[in-house]
Amino acid sequence: MSPALTSRVMATVEGQRAMLLLLLLVLAHMSLTGSSPPPDPVACTDGASNCTVTNAYASFPDRRTCHAARAAYPRSEQELVAAVAAAVAAKRKVRVATRYSHSFTKLVCPGGSTGAIISTRWLNRTVRVDAGKRLITVESGVVLRDLIRAAAAAGLSLPYTPYWYGLTVGGLLATGAHGSSLWGKGGAVHESVVALRIVTPAPASQGFATVRELGTGHPDLNAAKVSLGVLGVISQDFLMGTKYSLDAPYVEVTLSLQPLFKRSLSFVKRDESDLAAQVAAWGYLHEFGDITWLPEEGKVIYREDDRVDASSPGNGLNDNLGFRPFSASSLVAQRIQDERLEKNGTDTARCSATRFSAAYLFSQAYGLTNDGVNFTGYPVVGYQHRMQASGTCLDTKDDGLQTVCYWDPRIRGPFFYNTGFSIPLSRAPAFVADLKRLRDLNPQAFCVLGTSGVLMRYVRASTAYLGKPVDSVAVDIDYYRSHASGTPRAHADMIDEIEQMALHKYGGVPHWGKNRNFAFHGAIAKFPKASEFLKVKHRYDPEGTFSSEWSDQVLGIKGSANILEKGCAMEGLCVCSDDSHCAPEKGYRCRPGKVYTEARVCAR
Repeated sequence: MSPALTSRVMATVEGQRAMLLLLLLVLAHMSLTGSSPPPDPVACTDGASNCTVTNAYASFPDRRTCHAARAAYPRSEQELVAAVAAAVAAKRKVRVATRYSHSFTKLVCPGGSTGAIISTRWLNRTVRVDAGKRLITVESGVVLRDLIRAAAAAGLSLPYTPYWYGLTVGGLLATGAHGSSLWGKGGAVHESVVALRIVTPAPASQGFATVRELGTGHPDLNAAKVSLGVLGVISQDFLMGTKYSLDAPYVEVTLSLQPLFKRSLSFVKRDESDLAAQVAAWGYLHEFGDITWLPEEGKVIYREDDRVDASSPGNGLNDNLGFRPFSASSLVAQRIQDERLEKNGTDTARCSATRFSAAYLFSQAYGLTNDGVNFTGYPVVGYQHRMQASGTCLDTKDDGLQTVCYWDPRIRGPFFYNTGFSIPLSRAPAFVADLKRLRDLNPQAFCVLGTSGVLMRYVRASTAYLGKPVDSVAVDIDYYRSHASGTPRAHADMIDEIEQMALHKYGGVPHWGKNRNFAFHGAIAKFPKASEFLKVKHRYDPEGTFSSEWSDQVLGIKGSANILEKGCAMEGLCVCSDDSHCAPEKGYRCRPGKVYTEARVCAR
């Protein structure tokens, strides 16, 4: 047998093995009803002292462990005020941890080992729902799932949310998390905030901590709505409405709501030929529309997703397959296969596995059902709270890690990077055209993006100082991450070129809760109201109690998020400017990008 034929046969065998494993995963997944919820991101070895804090993936971009001297779990605003006051009096740095800590970046790290963590895990109550004024008031630790269910029980809807409902309200506001829409106020949750209460440092004469009430029209509300957690601890949020009361003894956020409505959703697969034109128009055609591009296939999955009257027939449910519980043993087997493909596999094998999985997901409508049980065809029509977000791996009791969420770090399952950036909508067609040019050089290289491909959502320009500066297309990509620092990844140069192209050539901004370090270098300069935000920050926290080395770097106050050291570009901690930033001993050197030649990537 010739070497070329042998290679093709081995590639076919690898692909078949990968597809068989995926099929086994699917069959194992379909019958699961339980799940072990994700762990608390804060762990202490001595009661509430000698602690570490991490994220949902148990690994930050720099792979370093974050320490804290102590942790507090307040259950009321009074306890929260006391926790902040104690930290301020002791001159400790403070950061806030949420229930599941889904930010990939180091926002939760106080820095050093003497700081404090305040968890909002037990600040998880819905304070009130005012159906007449269309308002909901919640504590900042309430998860999105509970918020939208409480609203629906009162005949109301939160119109725009992320797709994963395991985020807390406080976490959503800290990072500017969003769904997809150019309609109304746009896809970001913080645009629905009409008031909030926030606990900030204070002088000793005021007891070291104070509660600030920010209502509609307050000049500081646009700073607090997306804050990176550096202003203080939000206690309560108020969502949408006109008049509101601030008399509850909790830390709260108030959000404005809308009358309950339904959505009509279809996923349509088309050829990519007019993608550049469609990306500029799709968000205006469909209120909740998004686009998933599968570059290697040359196909696009268009989400046709629109509001319909609540009287429309249908009781559909969005139970996204990726957010359901998975068999832990199956996920471990998948990771073994991923590592095998990464180390010894071929592009052909990777693409075979990706195509098989993508075809299955599409055939299953990504978890949509017309009646909560079966998918019988498009469109799927259902109430907003059943369609807007999902995450059923959170919804059942602990089963001893037999089943888990897909990314649970307690098992050696999938491990990946999550990159998110937004580019101005007006420049999106040119960006897509450049991506196509890069893809055409080696279509199979894009199979490293897996079944998610390139997800494109829509977000309107924000009123928040650190929200999106202009109407934007938000791009998300996920890709393999090694457990070993500095390990080369297949086609990492292509991914790095995409990210640098988006951020530098097309003026993109990083998602505050995603990305590797280099994406944040100089990013704050792209936010026209950043200086206004920093003025509020200085007034609220002049000593920087709620700031950290990471937040100072990201906000351009001191230092850079880049970590310049040997091999830093292999981990996304820097953009290479020297071969030593890559892995020259393994043949990887700093090279120009192939389409965006100003990019600098590690390549052979």
